[in-house]
Amino acid sequence: MMTGVRMDKWLWAARFFKTRSLAARACELGRIESNGQQAKASREVRAGDLLRVKNGGGDFQVEVVLLSEMRGPAAVAQTLYRETEASRELRLRLAEERKSMPHFEPLREGKPSKRGRRELDRLRGRM
Repeated sequence: MMTGVRMDKWLWAARFFKTRSLAARACELGRIESNGQQAKASREVRAGDLLRVKNGGGDFQVEVVLLSEMRGPAAVAQTLYRETEASRELRLRLAEERKSMPHFEPLREGKPSKRGRRELDRLRGRM
């Protein structure tokens, strides 16, 4: 029975990050907290630890339920932790706010593409 797993390995196995090096980088940048303290990639994760994980998907507050060094399917990865209710609600609310905000496409710089040029020609009445 495992008593502890490296932080970067666990975050990768729980599918918070696509690679272990991305998980280690997040630790370096201070995006991972374990029981209220910034966590290094080599820190041991134990069952019952409270982690705060900031990644592209949002800000998660999770309790470690199981330990694993192996990355499996997403369904298995989700059994490794339990997200707190407050964390889930906040994350879903922020996602809703992002969806409801108007999306503006940035103005394109430079030459039009071949397709864009054809559209311009069509609009200007040239064939």
